[in-house]
Parts: sequence; C-alpha cells; structure tokens
Amino acid sequence: MRAAMIAAVVGLYERYLALRIRRYDAAPPDHVALVITERDLLEQGAYDTLTDFFEWAVDYASLVTVYVSVLDLEAVPALRRELETIDAPREVAVRGPDDRMPADAPIQIGIGLGGKHEFTSAVQTLAESVDAGELELDAIDDEAVERHLVFPAEPDLVIKTGAERLSDFMIWQSVYSELYFTDVNWRDFRKRDFLRAVKEYCNRSRRFGQ
Repeated sequence: MRAAMIAAVVGLYERYLALRIRRYDAAPPDHVALVITERDLLEQGAYDTLTDFFEWAVDYASLVTVYVSVLDLEAVPALRRELETIDAPREVAVRGPDDRMPADAPIQIGIGLGGKHEFTSAVQTLAESVDAGELELDAIDDEAVERHLVFPAEPDLVIKTGAERLSDFMIWQSVYSELYFTDVNWRDFRKRDFLRAVKEYCNRSRRFGQ
C-alpha cells in the first residue's frame, strides 16, 4: 500500500513538472545531450534507465546525443555491442573513437569519443584535403570544421549526472549549451530528474556567449 501511494505521488509530481514546462513561454530543448560513464552502465538496470531516458527525451527533443565516457578503450567493443541492441523509440547510431563520419540518426551514442580527439580528427581531415589540393587553406572556417565533426549539431541542453564537472565531450559544439548538473547518480536517475532539467532549461535566459 505504501509503495502504491509513493508511486501515485511521484506520478502526480511528474505530471506537475510536465505541466509547468508546457506553460513556459520558452521552448523546450530541441537537442538534448547526456553525459554518463562506463561505470554507470555497469550498474544493475542501467540500460533500462537509458531506454527510459530515450522515451522521455523524444517527447521534447528531435535529437538526442549520449556520451559514454570510458577509462579503458578495450571496453568499447563490448559496450558498443550492448548499446547497438538497445530498444529505442527512434533510430540509434553508435559511434566509437575511430569513427570519423558524422552521425545522422535522431539518437546518437558516442563511446569514449572525447572532444579533443574529435576536433583533432576533423583538423587532420581538413589538412589532408589541403595537402591533396582538394581544399584551399582560406576555405577552412567554423563551418568547415563542423562538417567534419562526428557530432556536428550543437546541443541546447547538456545533462551531466553524478557530479558537477565537465567531461571531454562536444567541447566545440557545447560552447553555448545550457549545462545542467545533478548529483543524482545514473542508477537513481528517474523521469522526474529529467523533467527538472528541462524545466530548469526553460526557466533560463540563453545568452549564447553574450
């Protein structure tokens, strides 16, 4: 009985948060990015939470990007196999550190693909094009770099679980993103936590570096 009452209260709270979001004049984020770690995915139920997160996010966003930070690159193949089988409401593209082609799916997952590595790879590709005579040096600008990033789209909202510190991901793309830190660990992340992030986003005045 007590569990049922708690579930009912939580459900009411989540509906309240969703209603508050709808009543804001500001639009919700169209591109949501999530930063979690390899360790987070080792927790029991972690992939179920990720599946749920996709369901929550696509109610608001047309593009969802997830970054899985890894310490051991040897773990990437196993993580990739697991993530490629995840059940999601939209098409999922999984990218690892050696992938250089941009992702075009509405749900994108990067594993161990740091922003420094991504940016360096883009610069190397542009340099090779210049060396081959396929590109003029003066033609290299912001847009040229962005076209060669694995994840070229800029997120509106970046959610980081577990701690208030940035990670090496989308360092080019997220320069004007709204950052939301929660001390809730991934294993405990629930819909209400996601809705709080969206509500906070809608309540902010975006300045885009101004």
